[in-house]
Amino acid sequence: MKHEKVEKNINLMIVLIIVVISIGGLVEILPLMASADATVPYKGIKPYPALQLAGRDVYVREGCYACHSQQIRPFRSETERYGPYSVAGEFVYDRPFQFGSKRTGPDLARVGKRYSDQWHRIHLMNPRDVVPDSNMPAYRWLADAPVDGEVVTRKLRALQKLGDPYTDEEIAGAAAAVDGKTEMDALIAYLQGLGTVRSAR
Repeated sequence: MKHEKVEKNINLMIVLIIVVISIGGLVEILPLMASADATVPYKGIKPYPALQLAGRDVYVREGCYACHSQQIRPFRSETERYGPYSVAGEFVYDRPFQFGSKRTGPDLARVGKRYSDQWHRIHLMNPRDVVPDSNMPAYRWLADAPVDGEVVTRKLRALQKLGDPYTDEEIAGAAAAVDGKTEMDALIAYLQGLGTVRSAR
């Protein structure tokens, strides 16, 4: 039997597994790389302004993606709860993207403008003040941590080199845009911008 020959020869099995995984990976990845849907921004999608970009960095640093996804699947149960399903063009400027797979907390892909800034502030200070059953930790220290304008400026400059369409004026004004802002202000600005371009509500 041919399969017995493969099963008894570990080196041959390893080579065949690598070949199969490589073919499967290429079949999945190559068409996506060639598709304009994955590389062209959805209508109205722009790079994050300086304050939102700083907030996104806080979101990533604090590991918010471990409990909150940012990808609405094309199922009725999801679109009725969260809004229009996610499309690749929405995430062109996300490095790294924040799709996530676990939903200990709700999906945040369309959370922008659903709640006031004050609601988000209270929620981040003590989640149980607005959602009594929440198991989300508090992020009080963000209210005292200032946003570093120099870091944001350097990040915008780096993203411009990677192809994001930031203007020299936007980069020059980045430090002023975050001056006097806290990391909580930045995170709230990021959350308030999520999904507002495609939101149906």
